[in-house]
Amino acid sequence: MNTLVKLRYRFWPDKIFGELLQKSWMETAVPLLVLLAVIAFFSARIDTFISITSISDLLRQACELGFVVLGMSIVLIVGGIDLSVGSIYALSNLFALYCINVLGLGMPATVVATLVVGGLLGAVNGLLIGYFRMRAFLTTMVTLIVYKAANDMLNAKVAVQISANFPDAPAWDYLGAGTLLNVPVIVWIFGLVAIGGHVFLTRLRAGWHVLAIGGNRRSAYNTGLPVKRVVALSYAASGMFAAAGAIFYASRLASPGADTGKGLEIVVLTAAILGGIRLGGGKGSVMKALLGTLIVLLLTNGMLRMAMSAGASRVILATILLLAALLDIRWFKNRHKAVQELYVSPNYMELPPPQPTARDSGSPFALNDKLRDVETIGLGEVEAPEDVVLDSDNNLYCGNRHGDIVRFFAPDYKRHEVYAHIGGQPLGMAMCQDGTLLVCVGGMGLYRVNRDRSTEKVTDETNRSLLSIIDDSRLRLADDLDIAPDGRVFFSEATVRYEMHEWPTDSLEARGNGRIICYDPKTRKTTTVLRKLVFPNGIVMASDGQSLLFAESWACRISRYWFDGPQKGKVEVVINDLPGYPDNLNRASDGNYWLAIMGVRSPVFDLAMKRPAFRRRMSKKLPGDEWLAPNLNTGCIVKISEQGEVLDVLWDLGGENHPMITSMREHRGYLYIGGIHNNRIGRLRLADADAEFVDLKVSHA
Repeated sequence: MNTLVKLRYRFWPDKIFGELLQKSWMETAVPLLVLLAVIAFFSARIDTFISITSISDLLRQACELGFVVLGMSIVLIVGGIDLSVGSIYALSNLFALYCINVLGLGMPATVVATLVVGGLLGAVNGLLIGYFRMRAFLTTMVTLIVYKAANDMLNAKVAVQISANFPDAPAWDYLGAGTLLNVPVIVWIFGLVAIGGHVFLTRLRAGWHVLAIGGNRRSAYNTGLPVKRVVALSYAASGMFAAAGAIFYASRLASPGADTGKGLEIVVLTAAILGGIRLGGGKGSVMKALLGTLIVLLLTNGMLRMAMSAGASRVILATILLLAALLDIRWFKNRHKAVQELYVSPNYMELPPPQPTARDSGSPFALNDKLRDVETIGLGEVEAPEDVVLDSDNNLYCGNRHGDIVRFFAPDYKRHEVYAHIGGQPLGMAMCQDGTLLVCVGGMGLYRVNRDRSTEKVTDETNRSLLSIIDDSRLRLADDLDIAPDGRVFFSEATVRYEMHEWPTDSLEARGNGRIICYDPKTRKTTTVLRKLVFPNGIVMASDGQSLLFAESWACRISRYWFDGPQKGKVEVVINDLPGYPDNLNRASDGNYWLAIMGVRSPVFDLAMKRPAFRRRMSKKLPGDEWLAPNLNTGCIVKISEQGEVLDVLWDLGGENHPMITSMREHRGYLYIGGIHNNRIGRLRLADADAEFVDLKVSHA
C-alpha cells in the first residue's frame, strides 16, 4: 500500500493545479476557453460559420463593438458602470453622418468633432458621478433615456437630409470599407488603440491610478490620488470610445436608423463581464475586453444565423450577463479559498527512525544539560536574532525582526546600537575580513552591508526553471550562506512556493521546494545549482574548498554537495536520521562543524508525513494556527565531523537558558548562539576550543 501511495504522490502532479489557478493569466484563459467553446458549438450547427469570406466582416464588427467595450471596461475597472453607451453610440453615429453628408465636412474634421461630442456626452456622466458623487447605475440610466430621446428627436429632423445626400468622400469611405495589406483599416487602428490601452493600464501611472481607485476608492483617496478627476475622466473616455465605434459604423453603413445602439449596453456589458472585467472594479485588462467582445459577437451572429428573433437574442444575452455577474461575484469572494485548497499540495515523505535521545539510551544524542551555563546577551533588547556573527574586534552582530542589524560592543556586550537597517527579516550572515557583512534577508534576497554602514542589494533573483509554472526567479526565502575560496557566494533558499511567514505550510507539504543558489561576484550572475531540496536551511563550506554541507530541515538530514572538482554535481547524504530539524551549520575551531537543531521530531508529525491525504484534509478543514507543525521550541547544538560522525551534543533541558536555537558561531573560545524565536543571544565558554579561532571570510566583492 505504501508503495502505491509513494508512486501516486511522486508521479501525479498535484501542485500544478493550484499553481495554474494562482496565475493571473488563468483569468484570461477562462474566457479564451469559452470563446473556443462558442466557436465549436456554432460551427457544429451552422455550415461555414467561420470562413475566410466572413472573417473580414467579422473583424470589422468586432472592432466597432470592441471600441465600446474598451470604454465600458475602463469604467468598470474604476468601479463604475455606464448604461448610456448605446445612446451615446447612436447620437455619435447620427452626428457623424450629419457632418459628412449634410455639412460636407471632410473625414478628419468629422472624426475629431464626433470624438469631442462623444467625450462631452460621457463627461456629463463623469461630472455627475465623479464630482457630485451620484450613483453610477441611476445616473447612467437617466442619461441613457435622455440621450436616446435626443437621438429620436434629432433623427426625425435630419434623417431625410442625411439619406438624400451622397457626398464624394473617398477618405470617409476608405475608413469604413478600405483595407491595408488585405486587412480592414479598422483592425489596424483598433490594434494600435488596444496596444495603447494595454500600456496605459500596465505601464503608466495614470492607468495604475485607475486600477487603484477601482480596487479601493477610500484607500486611494487617503493616499492622495485624485479620485474625482480620474472617475470623471473615465466616463469621458467611455464616451469617446463609444463615439469611435460609431464613426466606423457610420462610415461602413451610412445609416441613421432609429434602432442604432438599441440594447447595446447589454451587449457591451455582457462582453466585458464574460471577458473577465470585474464588476466590483480594480481588475481588468485589454485582452479580457477583446476576448469578451469576440465571444459576444460570435454569440449574436450565431443566434442571428440560427434565425432567432431579436427579442430572444436579447433575453439570452441578458441571461448570460446575469450568470456571468453571479459567477464573477462568487468567484472573487471564494477565489482565495479555492487557490489555497488546491495550492497546498502535501507530498509523501517517509523519514528514517530518529536516533534515540533518552538519557540511558547510549545514543550520542542522549539528553544532557550542557547548555545550563549559557550566558545571556541583550536579554529583552533584541527580537528574533536568527544568526550571529563577530568581527575582528570581537563586536557581535545579529538581525532582528524589524529589519535591523544590531551591533553589541565588546568586551561585555552591554552597549548596543542599530548598525544598519536593511528591511525584511535578516537571517543567515557572513562577516568578511574587511568588515563587509553579507546577509540573507527573508523576502528580499542577498544583501551587503559595507564598512561605511551603507546597504546594497547583491541579488534578489536567479535563473527561472524552464518547466516551472510559478515564477521561481524571485528569491522568496534566502536563509543561510557561505563563501567559497574563489569568492562565489553559495546560499540556500528554503522554499520557492511560500513566503517566510508561511513556513508551516511548507512543512505541511514536505515537498522539495528549496534550492541552493550561487552568486559569482566576478560575473555578477546568480544561478541555481541544486534544486528539489526539502527546506534547505543551513550551509557551510567543506574543508576541500570544492564542496559544501547543507541541512534540509523537514527531511532531518545533512548532505554534501560538490560544486567543483572531479565529483562536481554529486550529492551525498551525510546524516539522515537526526532526531530534530537541522538549521544553520558553521565551522568549529578543530576542523569539525557546529549544527543547530531548532526543534525535535515527534512520532505524530512523522506519521503525518506518510499521510498526505490526511494533511490535505487538515489544510482544508482547519485554520492554519491549528495545523500540525514541527516542534520548534527546543535548544540543541550538535558537533559533527565532515563524515557525519556525531562528536558532541549540547541540550538545554526545559528550555530554561536558550529555548530555541537556529544558529551558533564559534569565536575565540566561545560559542555564540542565536534563535529566531528568542529575545536574547547566548554565549557559552568552550573548554577545549582554540582561543584564537575566528570565522571570518575573504571578500571578493
